[in-house]
Amino acid sequence: MLLKLLAVGLYAAILLFIGYKAAKRTRNMRDYYVADKSLGFFNVAFSARATGESAWLLLGLTGMGYAVGAKAFWVVLGELIGVAGAWMFMAGRFKRLSDRYESITVPDYLESRLRDSGHSLRLIAAVALLVFVPIYAGAQVHATGAAFHGFLGWNHYVGAAVGFAVVMLYITQGGFTAVVWSDVFQGILMVVGLVALPIVALNHAGGFSQVSESLRAIDPHLLSLHGPGAAGPGSGSWSVGTIVSIIGLAAIGIGFMGSPQVFVRYISMKDEKQILPGTLTAVAWTIMADSGAVLIGLFGRAIYTPEMLGNNPDNVLPEMAQGLLPAFFAGVFIAMVLSAIMSTIDSLLLVASSAGVRDYWQKTRDPNMSDERLMKLSRRVTIGLSLVSFLVGIGILWHDKEKGVFWTIIFGWSGIAATFCPVMILSLFWSKLTALGAKLAMIGGFLAVPLFEFAVPPLLKSLELDQWAKYLEDLDVLMPSFVVGFAVAISVSLFDKQGQTRLVGVAEELRG
Repeated sequence: MLLKLLAVGLYAAILLFIGYKAAKRTRNMRDYYVADKSLGFFNVAFSARATGESAWLLLGLTGMGYAVGAKAFWVVLGELIGVAGAWMFMAGRFKRLSDRYESITVPDYLESRLRDSGHSLRLIAAVALLVFVPIYAGAQVHATGAAFHGFLGWNHYVGAAVGFAVVMLYITQGGFTAVVWSDVFQGILMVVGLVALPIVALNHAGGFSQVSESLRAIDPHLLSLHGPGAAGPGSGSWSVGTIVSIIGLAAIGIGFMGSPQVFVRYISMKDEKQILPGTLTAVAWTIMADSGAVLIGLFGRAIYTPEMLGNNPDNVLPEMAQGLLPAFFAGVFIAMVLSAIMSTIDSLLLVASSAGVRDYWQKTRDPNMSDERLMKLSRRVTIGLSLVSFLVGIGILWHDKEKGVFWTIIFGWSGIAATFCPVMILSLFWSKLTALGAKLAMIGGFLAVPLFEFAVPPLLKSLELDQWAKYLEDLDVLMPSFVVGFAVAISVSLFDKQGQTRLVGVAEELRG
């Protein structure tokens, strides 16, 4: 236990030191939110990837690998498509335009690109972030408590409080620079651990042949991309339900193609020359880390029975790290889980803080506020959002310590993605997107997430369309909500003749 605590304490000390050093370099709001647009590709790529992942990668995807086997690789494919697509086709154009418009935030960019004369688009974006970020970050607080409980036996609430206190200390002082530096450290820790642990597990289990034999004995479909099923003819096959669920798994990657907490990293790059090496770095990280997470779960299924994991697949990584590694390295894996959680929390809080301070207060209430006052307000808002997120996380813990976290993470991720991704994609590739189309699309995507989560499935069941309700549940909310936002943006923009007249010069800007 002492060695585990030593590893976790060393990890926390490094984060606090990063916050201290970053605070000395944070002089104004541009520093606080985009590190003065001075970052190189390595920092941006590792920060974007560490931010894009969360407890879902370390606990959720490993648990999915345990539960459904090779089928979990569809998540890896979806994330790879999303990450590579964003870097290859969107990052360069977005960087060029955001620099042209002197944008600090994603709403800054959207307002300039869409020639929005009022502030309603900016306010819609700010509200969406201020609603979904505390939910998403709160789920990470829940996961922090679960990690401390699973590895060290701490009380869930104490673990959540300690982990979140560390995040709040370094982010409020060092801002975006602290977030990026800590993300690089945490991203390295995550990818090394996720590559190393499957190798240790495979060696412990006796090699590929032994693992394959064990998995076939449990369920031969665990080794199939269509997932597990009863060991009978035609079971676990490529049914409509299976295909729908696979689309739902792969659709998680949509969120990398426009979510503000990821795209603000592109704003922070010093120039477009960082795009190609950044793409290669981000893609390599995704392949190694995501595949490693699935393999941990898959190999863990051959080693641990469900009863050994307390009938909770999400315990496979903590159990494997503690059972197969020396105590100090098990402590490093505690730090690795915390890395995935904290690297997401800090970025979410900062992007929500920018929405409140930059996109609401400075732009709509007090445009002449000094940098000194803006910095003080930024830190206060970040602290306030931190406390709200912490209370949301405690609420999730109170409601359900075992099952609440992952659907909440996906719900928050889907809400942000469905609000912003359709508009971001169209704004970069379609010159006819109008401000009105974007506003209604953001509202439509925002509202579609809770509707598809809470209202549509019960409605379908009440109409005795149980199979369709099951398909929708398997598909999850992101894909249909994204389609709603996309369709609204296009249809409204095409009929918005007044908005079209304001888009003078946009086609030339997109061609660059």
